[in-house]
Amino acid sequence: MFKLLKDSFKVRDIRSRIFFTIIILLVFRLGAQITVPGVNVSGLQQLSDLPFFNMLNLVSGSAMQNFSIFSMGVSPYITASIVIQLLQMDIVPKFVEWSKQGEVGRKKLNQATRYLTLVLAFVQSVSITAGFNYFASYGFVPEQNVQTFVTIGVILTGGTMFVTWLGEQITDKGIGNGVSMIIFAGIISRLPESIQEIAERYFINIDQSDLWKSIIFIAVLLIAIIAIVVFVTFFQQAERKIPIQYTKQIVGAPTSSYLPLKVNAAGVIPVIFASSFIATPNAILQALASSYQAEDWYSVLQDLFSYNTVPGATIYTVLIVAFTFFYAFVQVNPEKLAENLQKQGSYIPSVRPGKGTEEYVSSILMRLSVVGALFLGLIALLPIIAQMVWDLPQSIGLGGTSLLIVVGVALETAKQLQGLMLKRRYVGFMDED
Repeated sequence: MFKLLKDSFKVRDIRSRIFFTIIILLVFRLGAQITVPGVNVSGLQQLSDLPFFNMLNLVSGSAMQNFSIFSMGVSPYITASIVIQLLQMDIVPKFVEWSKQGEVGRKKLNQATRYLTLVLAFVQSVSITAGFNYFASYGFVPEQNVQTFVTIGVILTGGTMFVTWLGEQITDKGIGNGVSMIIFAGIISRLPESIQEIAERYFINIDQSDLWKSIIFIAVLLIAIIAIVVFVTFFQQAERKIPIQYTKQIVGAPTSSYLPLKVNAAGVIPVIFASSFIATPNAILQALASSYQAEDWYSVLQDLFSYNTVPGATIYTVLIVAFTFFYAFVQVNPEKLAENLQKQGSYIPSVRPGKGTEEYVSSILMRLSVVGALFLGLIALLPIIAQMVWDLPQSIGLGGTSLLIVVGVALETAKQLQGLMLKRRYVGFMDED
């Protein structure tokens, strides 16, 4: 990794892309510190233990904790992208048609995604502002009227569109994976705060007699983190290679190749979905706490919709498994894959083209998704178990999601740099001829 970075900085074009990406991320981090006018941020301090708040803070790249102009982050864009992807699965005929039109259709789908992002961002901005104002007891929004909430919604919506544009700039002129890089930068920016919190908890505010216990605990924790990172890295790169043969002979082209299917084809999306499904009912229950906290049904629902309890963690894991199977088929889409292979004049040996290929790929994807679901569930549960056993901060519960995002983006960025280096060598070779 370090050698790749060193070699990348030696190339002028790649070096410019890296510096451009850094500048864009600095702009994002600067905007994440600018608080939306008309709110009292101190009212958010008591919400730091809410799973819903922690989830929003994670996806926004830590901008939510300041309720900055970038508080919504790229969350509406991610939601809009997923919705548009789902609508392409024979739900909206126009979207299905656009998905088959190549670059022209892709531009139309991207435009539809932006329009949907605009709507979702405004609705979510107003809803979250009103929700936080209800939860916070310190007057989160001092002037509570329609004009104030609409103004805040417009500001946050503008921030979301600007952050989305920043991500697109990183994708086009930087090192790629713009939206993921935005979230990645936010997670990394929280490291100093997390280190400070651990230092205060285990080294500063303790008796000298417990110092060795703290040292041993931190050492074990570091070893566990390194082992989990290695494990996640191995799994994120694991793939099943399906052999492919070509019927059309092209001069200089290979007669065979392979189709790579990732073991974790769904990525980190199932964990984010499951966290949202757990966090949203939890936020509603928090709003009802003053009226129904003493009721038995309220206690039962609170245990079910909190991933910090055994029943809640169980439901959380089941949701991750279910979403892994669902989104893996959304990402790969065996029907479209079989159709594309047939158009390219290629086939899987011993498998009939068309319907046979679709069923074969679906069966392999189903088996891979079993392993991928177990992997995602394990990584998501480990921080929750650690938090419950050692009484760690509530934000640790989303550490598995953060780790998956950081490792995934780091690996994709390394692949982007390798691709740019390979492209440069190829162009240089052609110029020599």
